[in-house]
Order: sequence, then structure tokens, then C-alpha cells
Amino acid sequence: MSSQVKFLVLLVICSLCYVGCNKNENNNTSSTSSGGPTPLHLAFITNNSSSFWTIARAGCDKAASELPNVQVDFQIPGDGTAASQKRIIDDLLVRGVDGVSISPVDPANQTPMLNDVAKQTLLFCHDSDASSSDRVCYVGTNNVDAGKLAGQLIREALPSGGKIVCFVGTMDAQNAKDRLAGVKAALDGANIQILDVRTDDSDHARAKANAADALVKYPDVAGLVGLWSYNGPAIVSAVRDAGKAGQVKIVCFDEADETLAGIRSGDIFGTVVQQPFEFGHMAITLMTQYLRGDKSVVPDSKQIFIPTLAIRKDNVDDFQTKLNKMLGK
Repeated sequence: MSSQVKFLVLLVICSLCYVGCNKNENNNTSSTSSGGPTPLHLAFITNNSSSFWTIARAGCDKAASELPNVQVDFQIPGDGTAASQKRIIDDLLVRGVDGVSISPVDPANQTPMLNDVAKQTLLFCHDSDASSSDRVCYVGTNNVDAGKLAGQLIREALPSGGKIVCFVGTMDAQNAKDRLAGVKAALDGANIQILDVRTDDSDHARAKANAADALVKYPDVAGLVGLWSYNGPAIVSAVRDAGKAGQVKIVCFDEADETLAGIRSGDIFGTVVQQPFEFGHMAITLMTQYLRGDKSVVPDSKQIFIPTLAIRKDNVDDFQTKLNKMLGK
């Protein structure tokens, strides 16, 4: 064989090897060996163990069923503390998680930790934002507007005015700060006075005890307002135990079974419902699209707001029907 022929044969072999290697490299970065997209491990972390998050889990599960090669790790910090959230995140990072969406318990003090997470994986926030952190996007309620809607319900419940007490897990959470600010804005000019804001550190027993104590400490209190999902059931239970159902007006947040039942019975005036199903569904879907190359899913504002709705006795049954359908009940 001449040297020219040998050179041509060698050139063809090298070209084939290059094409084969390049093809394998592309498969490793954008698809699996079967031709599908590269598997993604995503995590959704709540801020407490409230039943509110059961609906968000359904949204996460729905997204996972729609998206190829996506595994969703749904995590609930048992004691609802920032320390528990950090332990969960540390474990996820060790396991190589591709993206995390979290509802920060204490965003101001968690910002350094969140920034560290953002250096290692895609970071979203849901439910409660950490806007000063390096998170890529927030998906959830505009909590100031939600607070204003709750304030409107309070005004409807107390047309002649009166004194109220508010309850929440912690005032460190941004959603708690924003909701209270919204309530105050909506009550501006009304003859309604906020006597106190009680916190319970996501302890449901303490939440009820706080409500019971407020009824004793402020015998002329006209309304009790729950800013987190489990506060509504805790408040209505305490009011019933005190024999003041229907006398003390209750306004709260979210769609716990006890809350909706309380609205039907007339013991709760109204509640502001969010869309936790969409928190889960959109956070997982958007993280997947972002990681697979579509950065346009995140707007310039880096915030995606999901509308809220006021539920009263006149629309609670219709809402319950829609909720049951969403949850497959």
C-alpha cells in the first residue's frame, strides 16, 4: 500500500473516531443514552408541616408526571426552623440536586446560606421570597396584595369597627411581614385597631393557646386574624371553646378543611386562598425549563405572582368542589 493511500485510510479512521466521540459528548450533556433529556433531580422545600403543603405536593407530582426524566424531592422541615431547612439543603447538595425551590423561614438571616446554595445549584423561592438573595426567581403570592384582600374581609366583617389581634408563625418570614403590611394598608381610615400580633413558631398547639389567651386578655376583642394556614383552624377551635363562635369575627388565610368548614358554619367570616397547587406545579416546571436551556421563562422582575381569592359563605361550596377536583377527590 502506498504512503498516500495509508494517509487517506488513517484520515478516514480519525474522522470517524472524532464523530463518535463528539456524539457521545453531546449525549452526556443534553440527553440520555435512550434519546430523552438528561435526568433532573429537583427539590421543593416547605417552611412547616401545615396541610397547606399537601396541595403544593399535588402540584409538584403533577409537574413530575408531565416532564420527562424529572425526579421531585418534596421536603418538609418538621419543626419549621431555618436550621432544619439548612440540614435538608445540605443533604440535597451532597446528593447532587440540580435545582431547589424553598419557602425561607427567615430570609434576612438565611440570605448568606441561600447565596451559597445559588453558587452550587439553581435556586428558586416560593410562597415567601428572599429578594435580597441570589435566587433566580420567586413563584407565589404577592403577599402585600393578599394582606390587603384580608384587610377588606376584616372591614366587611366589622363594618362598625373594633379591636383585632393577628396571629402568625413568625414575623421573620417575608410573607408574614408583607401580609401584615397589606392588612394595615387596607385598614387605613377604618375604625379598626390592631391590639397585638402573636407568633407561635409553627407550633399548632401554641397557635391555639395564643388565640385562647388573646380572648382572655382582650375581652372586648372583636376579631381574630390568622396570617398562616394553620392559624385559622387554631383560632376557630379556641373561639368555640370560649363560647364566642359567631361573636368574635375570624378572618384567615388558606383552605384548610377546618377553615372551609368554619366558613360554612358561619364561625369564620372569610379566608384568603392562594394557589399552592400552582406553587408546586409552576416551580418544578419552570426550574426544568430553565435548566434545559429556556431562560426566557424567568421575567426581568424575577417574580411570578399567582392570584389570590377571597372565600366567603356564598362561594365556599363552589371553591370546595374545584379544590376536590384538583386533588382528585
